[in-house]
Amino acid sequence: MTLLDFARGPALQAALIIFVLGAVWRIVGALTAPWRLVPANPREGALSPAVAALKGVFVKMWPHKPFQQAGLFTFVNGYVFHFGLAIVVLLFTPHILFIKGLTGLNWPGLPSNLIYMVAVITGASLIAGLVHRLRSPVLQLISRNDDYLSWLLTFLPVVTGLLATSHLGARYETLLALHILSICAFLIWFPFGKLMHAFLFVFSRGMTGVRMGQRGAEL
Repeated sequence: MTLLDFARGPALQAALIIFVLGAVWRIVGALTAPWRLVPANPREGALSPAVAALKGVFVKMWPHKPFQQAGLFTFVNGYVFHFGLAIVVLLFTPHILFIKGLTGLNWPGLPSNLIYMVAVITGASLIAGLVHRLRSPVLQLISRNDDYLSWLLTFLPVVTGLLATSHLGARYETLLALHILSICAFLIWFPFGKLMHAFLFVFSRGMTGVRMGQRGAEL
């Protein structure tokens, strides 16, 4: 068995199983966790829990005005690499074919040159985010090993994908195998680290919205 056979065979299958089971386990845990609301009656005129939850999710998509200047880079850069990753993963034709093989779903992709450009921007955005984290005293204080490991496991599929499509550094088969193995590492770590915020942010922001709405606070 070659490295590529192992990567797109047993390694990828095991990674997908761990990803699905781990993600389901975390989501079920979030849905079945007890609600810890303020032990008091809602204030007069408070939003309903459903409306407050939705407002909590969407209002936090952009910082409040007093924090816009200080947090502008973090928010803008975050959107750049999140949208960049989504475009590369979901609109690159080889990725679409892979998803079709798993689920049967299919949709049109973007030109390869455009995807390549988006991937370069995404990689640069990830590097900029890491540099900002390392240079910010506040971010250094709150950063943990999980943050850096999650960054690395997000960055590696991007850079190995760029190397594979450019045929730089090694044989294409080797680069493709490394790209798939980096994706496997990403999928395995995803449910157990901060990458899971891609799913759980809805629950955490929604719960915050409910709590603030019960107090009658402005979201």
